[in-house]
Amino acid sequence: MDDIITLDYGSGGNKTSRLIENLIVPAFSNPALDALGDGAILPGAEKLVFSTDSFVVDPLFFPGGDIGKLSVCGTVNDVAVCGGVPQYLSCALVIEEGFSTEQLRRIITSIRDAAARAGVSVVTGDTKVVERGRGDGLYINTAGIGFLQYPGLSPEKMREGDDVIVSGTVGDHGTAIMLARSGMMQGDIRSDCAPLNGLCAAILQSADTVRVLRDPTRGGVATTLCEFVERSSLGIELEESALPIRGEVSAACGLLGLEPLYCANEGKLLCVVAHEESKKVLSAMRATEEGRDAAVIGRVTSRYPGRVVMRTSFGGSRVLQKLSGAQLPRIC
Repeated sequence: MDDIITLDYGSGGNKTSRLIENLIVPAFSNPALDALGDGAILPGAEKLVFSTDSFVVDPLFFPGGDIGKLSVCGTVNDVAVCGGVPQYLSCALVIEEGFSTEQLRRIITSIRDAAARAGVSVVTGDTKVVERGRGDGLYINTAGIGFLQYPGLSPEKMREGDDVIVSGTVGDHGTAIMLARSGMMQGDIRSDCAPLNGLCAAILQSADTVRVLRDPTRGGVATTLCEFVERSSLGIELEESALPIRGEVSAACGLLGLEPLYCANEGKLLCVVAHEESKKVLSAMRATEEGRDAAVIGRVTSRYPGRVVMRTSFGGSRVLQKLSGAQLPRIC
């Protein structure tokens, strides 16, 4: 690790992994944490799923959402992809002195509306105000608790021949944020920010062989898939032609020097399921608003152990690695 923490350590890529694995996990090591999922599975009278996240997005308002909606959806989704049914949220606000009361009202309303859509309650929280120039407007921390209904989801359950499915178009959120930040024309590009607990339930009720679910936020689809197969005897082979990427997003990423597969998503998930049940899963996903553009994008294979390889539209192949550096800081 470096002597100082740089923005790269917040990218969701290689340096984030090193920070977590070399510094944080050894200090607090326990079975719930060591699994390194999006949330922790906790034993008790009923098994609980517990997750927490902090939101530092810039700008605070963007096409398709704002920091309030993002904070609810991000935590609800982390609980849901662990197989939990989200129930309760905490919400802590760190507000900079001088922040607009009207903007804060808009964000609180957004939190309320997103929680109502997801069917969760905000039951506790905290508010702090810091000196002008010390808080960048507003930061939000949320924690979520849900009841575990679908145990056993893990990349370790993947088998050769399994299908890899994405629930919709890739890279929308990261591209929308960067365009809003740069002041460039938005066109039809909007963040995909949405709660996915209904989609997760539809998937898990449709098939018995769902191996793993994950929402590809920081680091995007490519980084998340790399996490699935690292230290594994299996790999993943993607088909570039099967990837659902909006033409506007692809064009904007070309102008901005971005790669859609590494752009954050806040309303999409990745699903690995046995090939023989993937049609049922796709049908269930496409019956929901959040999964209407779902597509099979690849398969699990033993040909490339520990690697993600994409077959390009030109007939070649390309190895995808975890995001290196910070493609977009302050994205969620």
